[in-house]
Amino acid sequence: MTSSHDPSPPTHPPVADLVAVAEQVARAAGRLVHEGRPQTVGVAATKSSAVDVVTAMDLASEDLVRRTLARLRPDDAVLGEEGGHRAGTSGVTWVVDPIDGTVNYLYGLPAYAVSVAAVVGEPTPATWTVVAACVHAPATRETWTAGRGLGAYLGGRRLSVAPAPSLDRCLLGTGFGYVAERRRAQARVLASLLPRVRDVRRMGAAAIDLCQVATGRLDLYYERGLQPWDLAAGALVVAEAGGVVTGLRGASAGEGMTVAGAAERVAELVAILEEERADAPEGPAPGIG
Repeated sequence: MTSSHDPSPPTHPPVADLVAVAEQVARAAGRLVHEGRPQTVGVAATKSSAVDVVTAMDLASEDLVRRTLARLRPDDAVLGEEGGHRAGTSGVTWVVDPIDGTVNYLYGLPAYAVSVAAVVGEPTPATWTVVAACVHAPATRETWTAGRGLGAYLGGRRLSVAPAPSLDRCLLGTGFGYVAERRRAQARVLASLLPRVRDVRRMGAAAIDLCQVATGRLDLYYERGLQPWDLAAGALVVAEAGGVVTGLRGASAGEGMTVAGAAERVAELVAILEEERADAPEGPAPGIG
């Protein structure tokens, strides 16, 4: 199961046009966050916990994205991490993460990106069809784009997910939540996986992790807790590169779990994650609370 579902309605604009808009918007926001980064980045707010932060630049970046989309595509809806949902009339919704990898950005680490995707249908991973995407990482000057039926690209190079090696030779990417109970549960799952794979990487930006799968820099990726703006663009990049993006127990990729990679290894990893109950409700560890 990939990030796309039923064929796109015939009324939406040409996919190539939407890809061009996604890239234009993502690059503009990337210039803002990269060139405008102060020497010391302050925390403007927090979300799920005290370590789940929002910077002033997250807010400024999303504001720029929304203003640019209002000029280029005034009838479209927008769903952004910081500003929520703005309704539209065209049937197209832009799903935006103004800085994916905010903690990396806060610390001056280069693994952060602007993620912009156009979807049709209800803007939730279980029901949408992602038709265009751009993930732009300004610090590394890398830009991934994808259009439904048009392929996935890093710059001008078309991407193709290679057959994965055996699981014990796979480089696995993952990420962690910001709430203590979830981290405990994720640590348990990771401890089970670590002896079964080549190694594990945690880069801190889901959109980039997904693009690294499409590029061949990771063999597999899994993460629990991704929101629509975390996965919309990157999942299309993987799918258009010939990879698979799915959840557990027959569900679509989403908050419950996202698993990405070559089909045969995704199936193997999904089976392990299901066996480990990686999507089970979290609670306090025994003897705590």
